[in-house]
Amino acid sequence: MKRREKLGIVFLSILLLFFALLSARWIKHRMDYAITNAVFVRTEELTQLGFQVPGQVMELKRDVGEEVKKGEVLARLDPTEYQLQLESISARIEQLDAQRDALRIQLQRVSKESQINIESAKINTQELLKRERSLLAQIEEVSLSLKKAQLDYQRFKSLHEKGLIPTSKLENVELQYRTLQEKEKGLRESLEELRLVRERAFKDVERALANTSLAKEIALQIEALSKEIKSLRAQEEIFKKHLKDTYLIAPFDGIVAKRFVSTGDSVKAGQPVYAVVKKDALYVEALLEEDKLYGVKEGSIAYFRPDAYKDVLFVGRVVSLSPASASTFALVPRDVSAGEFTKVVQRIPVKIVLDKGPVHLLRVGMGGTVEIKRER
Repeated sequence: MKRREKLGIVFLSILLLFFALLSARWIKHRMDYAITNAVFVRTEELTQLGFQVPGQVMELKRDVGEEVKKGEVLARLDPTEYQLQLESISARIEQLDAQRDALRIQLQRVSKESQINIESAKINTQELLKRERSLLAQIEEVSLSLKKAQLDYQRFKSLHEKGLIPTSKLENVELQYRTLQEKEKGLRESLEELRLVRERAFKDVERALANTSLAKEIALQIEALSKEIKSLRAQEEIFKKHLKDTYLIAPFDGIVAKRFVSTGDSVKAGQPVYAVVKKDALYVEALLEEDKLYGVKEGSIAYFRPDAYKDVLFVGRVVSLSPASASTFALVPRDVSAGEFTKVVQRIPVKIVLDKGPVHLLRVGMGGTVEIKRER
């Protein structure tokens, strides 16, 4: 009996010693580390991604929790409407280009012909004016000779009637007079014909000048077409961009935090499709009680164990301590104006950056436990 009592006392002593050691270790651990389970995984960058154009969702390539790479296509809209509009604009531009090219050829021809015709008409008109002046001079000269011949004919006719000159002499003077008459008549007829030709030449000049006006009209048509083509090319670039914007591209490496739409849904421009968390922007926020802050400084080593992965340990460091308690930013702050006051331990947000551990396992909003090594 005594032996059994002795064994019981020894066992109890060992058990008490074991618990004492555990207690001492636990107390020392609590003194060396600031521990809290008010912990949340946060992110510096949670971006909502959406299409820049409206349309119907044709394909969603990623789901919640999946990793994405920068430049990767995450989703696509039905591009049919934008393709048809782009094809219509391109066809119209091609049609107007053809019209403009034809007008340019016509303008070149009309301008060349107009210039040639104007020069030719001017030269022809100048020559006709010279010939007219020459005919007028000849007519004037013949008219003077004709007047003299007429006087001679009348004088010789009077002498012939009196029998003073022979008939042959009168006939010679008459022949000369009649010849000058015919010559003057011929010259005047030539002058009339020349003036008709000159009138036609003036009309040719007018037509040539009219062709110049036609060239100006064609040039204005070309200018109007060029402006329309420029406007259509601007629209073409817009629809090319719209067509490109039917692809939703990941702006950075990250993880899909939420998907807002399903395949077949119609979305507006800017409407969120995915919420993506930047991979290297995750951090841990620990709400540390104010009476546990001693020894916690920037640069202190911290250990984080997420609730979702009990066997996974992350190692990080404190990068900042908030200058205000978490309750300071509460939507409904405590009202102590009536003098009622209950002491509540405040929690100070501590930001911890993770340096080691499988960060890809973490999701924004996860909880866990943090232990921060106190510095003496």
